Amino acid sequence: MSSRAGFGARRVGHIRRSLGVAVAASVGVSLAACGGSSAGAGAGGGGKADGGATVTIGIGSDPGTLSPTAALAGTAVLMIGYSYDRLIHISNDGKLSPGVAEKWTANSTSATFTIRAGVTCQDGTPLTAADVAAEYNYIADPKNASPLLGVVVPATAKATADDAARTVSVITQVPAPFIVEMTQLLPLVCQKNLADPAALAKATNASGPYQLTQAVPGDHYTYTKRAGYNWGPGGATDADMPATVIFKVVANPSTAANMLLSGQLNIAEINGPDTQRLDGARVGKKSALTPFGFLTFNEAAGHDTADPAVRKALVEALDLKQIGSVATGGTGQPATSIGEVAPTPCTGDSVTGNLPAHDPVQAAADLTAAGWTKGSGGWSKDGKQLTITQLHSSQLGPDAAASYELAAKQWTDFGVKVQDKVVDATTTVTTLASGGYDVSWIPVSVPLPDQLARFYDGPTPPNGTNFGAIANPDYTRLSKQAMAVAGKDGCPMWQQADAALVKRVDVVPIDDSLIGWYGKGVGYDVDGAGPVPSSLRAGS
Repeated sequence: MSSRAGFGARRVGHIRRSLGVAVAASVGVSLAACGGSSAGAGAGGGGKADGGATVTIGIGSDPGTLSPTAALAGTAVLMIGYSYDRLIHISNDGKLSPGVAEKWTANSTSATFTIRAGVTCQDGTPLTAADVAAEYNYIADPKNASPLLGVVVPATAKATADDAARTVSVITQVPAPFIVEMTQLLPLVCQKNLADPAALAKATNASGPYQLTQAVPGDHYTYTKRAGYNWGPGGATDADMPATVIFKVVANPSTAANMLLSGQLNIAEINGPDTQRLDGARVGKKSALTPFGFLTFNEAAGHDTADPAVRKALVEALDLKQIGSVATGGTGQPATSIGEVAPTPCTGDSVTGNLPAHDPVQAAADLTAAGWTKGSGGWSKDGKQLTITQLHSSQLGPDAAASYELAAKQWTDFGVKVQDKVVDATTTVTTLASGGYDVSWIPVSVPLPDQLARFYDGPTPPNGTNFGAIANPDYTRLSKQAMAVAGKDGCPMWQQADAALVKRVDVVPIDDSLIGWYGKGVGYDVDGAGPVPSSLRAGS
């Protein structure tokens, strides 16, 4: 997994600080996991902050494969966005704008996109409606095992093309309410590349503004601007973009901060204590919110947390405001969603007022009413002590670690025995699937609310990704109704469905963290994936 886990704009899998988009290569989420050893300075000559045409962006981990139909790691998705364009774009306020598709129509089971004339791949081959339809059908074919299936292409999608009319028609048997919005995450490739998509693991045949011209895994990746690119978001063209973008692997945030200050990097994601000296040096910063403090209970048979009264009491025993502040270093904001991150079409508040208040006295009353007894050794029932195993990542830094410790102390003081289970990037998904925990601190983040349903409803592992074995009848009913409503019109119903999970204490969103992208000697905007390619301005 990459430095964070989870999806955002182009970030199908903001597999950074949350769960991420690649759970068992079948979903799109952002699971928490990050970290790594330090990296040395300088590759390919750093960013020319004096008005030159090179921008160097620090990344916390190597992207692994850059094959656009196979990659879901957060760093890879960020980089792929520089080479492969999208049918549509979504701004951070949820508004849609044309991309390669100049217009579209849609309902919950079909969509038709009109492809802009003049779009090409880097070899000069036109990107046609037939190319787009072929990519849909490639990803939708289970034998190709693309992790984008169900994330950016509906699982039952079939596409046809009319090259004369430049239209692509997509139909799906199972409703896909955000069939248009999903395309923000579909990197467009020319059809001939589908014959050997693995060939694009460290190369490009791009439909976007940049092509990969040098790949040194573990060190740096160099992208060169394509001449004639004029189909970017908001009419963006290659005219103002820097000639070269270098992604430099710098795993250690302190090293990245030093490189920013010295001009060896122009942009880097920096969080934690190094932000203080960057702020002190007045280095520019653009931020995006992502779930950070977040609890999900395991409700499978045999777990005490299957009882709603136990879940409610455990939350009432916690000072969530204090825990959230510790987790985010005091820089976070109270969560308002259960994992939808910008750019998302649904921006309502499903959390405020729906969580139990901090009240240890009421927590004790709830446990007593549920048949638990408080003794010298804590709470027990039928001779069994109330014990919870909390699952969390080892790689999210000292603030996160302190928040887990604080929660454990508050639960212990309340009379609950707490055990820790620690995971890293390689063990997060398998441990979640194993069910060997009672409460998880690992959030799921996605741009579209229907993408959360697989985590909070339906089959459990190994047949699905409902890791917590949640069976909330209100969520099931409301989400199924919302699935039949296309686009933003369904957002109020999705908000009600999300609120049902919060009210029943299936999920407990606590705080959102401001993920900071610091920049020096460059102009840029960020979305959920990171710096937006068309926004880069060298020397600004």
